[in-house]
Amino acid sequence: MNSTRDPFNLRSKVSLKTPSAFSLLQNTANKTASQAVQSTKQAVEATKQAIQDTDMSFAVPRNVPNFESAQRKFEDNVWNKLPGNEKGLPMYKDKPSGKVYGYGGGARGRRGFMRSKRGMALIALVVLGLFYWFGWSSGATNVGLVQEEKDRGKRLMSKLSGSAGGKKTKVDWEKRRQSVKDAFLLSWSAYEEHGWGYDEYHPVSKKGRYMAEPNGLGWIIVDALDTLMIMNLTKELNHAREWVSTSLDYDKKQDVNTFETTIRMLGGLLSAHYLQETLPGLKPKNQNEEDLFLEKATDLADRLMGAYESPSGVPWASVILSEAKGEASHADGGASSTAEATTLQLEMKYLAYLTGEAHYWDVAEKVMQVVDNNGAKDGLLPIFIYADKGTFRGNEIRWGSRGDSYYEYLPKQYLQTQQQEPIYQDMWKESLNGAKKHLLTYTKNSHFTVLAERPNGIEGKLHPKMDHLVCFLPGTIVLATTGGASLAEARKKPGWGKEQEEDITLARELTKTCMGMYKSTATGLAPEIAYFNLDDPPKMYRTQILQSTSNLETDVPAGEGWKADFDIQPADGHNLQRPETVESLLYMWRITGDDIYREWGWEMFEAFVKHTLVENNGGFSSIGDVRVVPPPSRDNMESFWLAETLKYMYLLFSPNDLLPLDQIVLNTEAHPFPRFDASKKRFKTGWERIPRDENGNLVPKKQE
Repeated sequence: MNSTRDPFNLRSKVSLKTPSAFSLLQNTANKTASQAVQSTKQAVEATKQAIQDTDMSFAVPRNVPNFESAQRKFEDNVWNKLPGNEKGLPMYKDKPSGKVYGYGGGARGRRGFMRSKRGMALIALVVLGLFYWFGWSSGATNVGLVQEEKDRGKRLMSKLSGSAGGKKTKVDWEKRRQSVKDAFLLSWSAYEEHGWGYDEYHPVSKKGRYMAEPNGLGWIIVDALDTLMIMNLTKELNHAREWVSTSLDYDKKQDVNTFETTIRMLGGLLSAHYLQETLPGLKPKNQNEEDLFLEKATDLADRLMGAYESPSGVPWASVILSEAKGEASHADGGASSTAEATTLQLEMKYLAYLTGEAHYWDVAEKVMQVVDNNGAKDGLLPIFIYADKGTFRGNEIRWGSRGDSYYEYLPKQYLQTQQQEPIYQDMWKESLNGAKKHLLTYTKNSHFTVLAERPNGIEGKLHPKMDHLVCFLPGTIVLATTGGASLAEARKKPGWGKEQEEDITLARELTKTCMGMYKSTATGLAPEIAYFNLDDPPKMYRTQILQSTSNLETDVPAGEGWKADFDIQPADGHNLQRPETVESLLYMWRITGDDIYREWGWEMFEAFVKHTLVENNGGFSSIGDVRVVPPPSRDNMESFWLAETLKYMYLLFSPNDLLPLDQIVLNTEAHPFPRFDASKKRFKTGWERIPRDENGNLVPKKQE
């Protein structure tokens, strides 16, 4: 069911003909000002109506869309049935979600008349009547100020006008960068006004929710700390820092996801500590606050350590913060996600380097040894692993949810320690070659490169499906290939050859496929999952390397031409504001220097503004169906919208010397850490791989 509410006329037939989202925003600001006087004249009648409507604080859509995933039969049987009022933390970044957030409010106790909505509405009616009687409401200027104060988002909207570059003129990337900053500010101000301190924020209903009691964890605040720093938003940063100082504590008798808490909370605190020392003007004036973020990070990490106290060393899926006690997954037969267990290393190793405490390093690295000792064929790991036994569950292979960031952290661990741990570079090359051998294929019509899945193991049937999560891969490939240096610089280095050139081409082709997921839809936004039409039998990368025959022309009708290669099923059409594609666009732009990646990023940004903006200073929301205009809102603003998606866009339009890729690593939540010399703290890889034979099988050590 499509949402019919469009008070800003953002999605009218006229507006759809205009490609610039910012002209729409300017029209919105102008329209709001012109309607101010009329709105005031209607205020008394509206207040009278409010007295009659005291049971509703906001308008609930008549039909709330329902999303039930037809895929992920095994794990999503549990995951997608969450009702929206569960006590867990926000949607896991690594899992597909079919969850619909509820609109219901909490139980209301009896209140006195003067504190009730009816009483307050009566008081408002009297006050407005006095204003109206004395003529104070007749001036358009005063009304405009009142309206502006009521909805701070309008001020931000007006600033976005004119930021789009002309079609035949030189693009002003600085203006585009500022437009992204304005979108972030609009999102942040909405959260400050309607959901401050809450772990979840629902922009349509303008409500927040704690998921760790009491008083939550400030999930959104901590996740966005470094974005505030990168955008030099000192006022907002000071507000966030004050909250962290006075309100953030982990004494919650609540199990939280080990992975999500590590990448978002621990990663956010550590990157904030790093950036306040690195970026100019961000160091606290009060020396007592200089170690605030590090102290909070250390406290959190000490509690997370309980997750690693499993018989195998593979961390439990969850940990109770107040007790530092690990718990097995409540789903998936008690197995942990492989990606979640192996995407903790950058954070724990950096903390170890900062503090000199080796136990953070040791427990995180132990996980990699246990996982690798299973001897997964061709570096392709099943997506579940038991924390108690340290062995895999099942044989499903995918680089999407529950598999993705294992592969991402292999080259990033190698780069984080300044190439002092070549074991992870070896594991990365093995995995990428495994993907080339078993997973990479081509679409039927235009030969788009697809990283498919093997639900029944590498010998099983190929499943032509890609999560949006897979779109981290092209950026990771170019990062691993050049180490973060530009392509021109990397080509001058010893060892560069045919294999490296092929990997750059592969990254280009995968990026095009990911952008096709955006450009093939009515909204210009990607679905959560896309299927692809392949030949039977499918053409495979291992037998021939093909390049796509399409340039993603926009005038192709849906379902025809190159778009016929993309199949978006109804259960998968939602967009969760995910960052993976723009993440890869950033890496591709920084490393190749090809302007197309910036242009694609701008198109994506405009589509987000055009179709996900929430009226009345709500911010931005994930949406329910990218195939229809206007799309239904899901009434949720993910923390990674602020922490990742907008940050990547801002960096994409920034000068390349802002967080240069050859000097940092970004964790899977886009939190930057510096590369460091591990030997200064006497840290080094504490394990060796079990040798493999020519077929990739483990070769046990001979008994002496």
